[in-house]
Amino acid sequence: MSKVGGKLVLAICLLAAMPSFAQVLTKGKITYERRTNLYKQFDDERMRKMIDEKNKIKIDNFSLFFNDSLSLFSYVAPEGGDPMSWMTMKNTVYMNWKGEKREVFYDFWGTAIILQDSLVDRQWKITDKSRTIAGYECTRAIWQKNDTTRIYAWFTTDIAPTVGPEVIGGLPGAVLGLATEDGGIVYFATKVEELTPTAEQLAKPKTKGKEYTPEALRQELTEKMKGEPYANRVIDGIFFWE
Repeated sequence: MSKVGGKLVLAICLLAAMPSFAQVLTKGKITYERRTNLYKQFDDERMRKMIDEKNKIKIDNFSLFFNDSLSLFSYVAPEGGDPMSWMTMKNTVYMNWKGEKREVFYDFWGTAIILQDSLVDRQWKITDKSRTIAGYECTRAIWQKNDTTRIYAWFTTDIAPTVGPEVIGGLPGAVLGLATEDGGIVYFATKVEELTPTAEQLAKPKTKGKEYTPEALRQELTEKMKGEPYANRVIDGIFFWE
């Protein structure tokens, strides 16, 4: 084979291989690790006595199955259990992106609560900063939730659905990183898998519980927990990503 012919074959082979790298993912599974700084979550002296330098960073894992219309974000329990599980909240989030609806399932100290609402329209500011997460080049976006709270998200356009951890979405691609400004809560994807989720993996939980709108749930919790020392912290935690 001539040198020209050899180069032509090599070029064809390279072009044939490129789609596997450049192809935009439309369905699959994302595994997230959440790191919660318990010192920043609990400033009460009684709680601080349960936390030391060795366990102040609480690590929880979550999976997100998705396609172009549905997603299911849920907690992955560790083998052998977790004695400190009660210190962090673990929601299951079912999103119907085409129907613009969402359902969030809470286990509120043994009581099942279901929050139903439409998708949240957040005002994101996309920046020119980027970083690599789980092998994907991600762009940083900022959401100024209120006067005192700023949320950072890193999204990739190489994964098309606007999915993410918790109820986060609305960006031009999947969110692989999510963090509070002070670093108290940080989500980072540790693995992205290209697969076709089964109907079961995308099905919303069959959990039976009282259903609420966000407004009704906030009102009821405020009334029932009136006078409790951790009431505001618990309620704010439930609605933190709203």
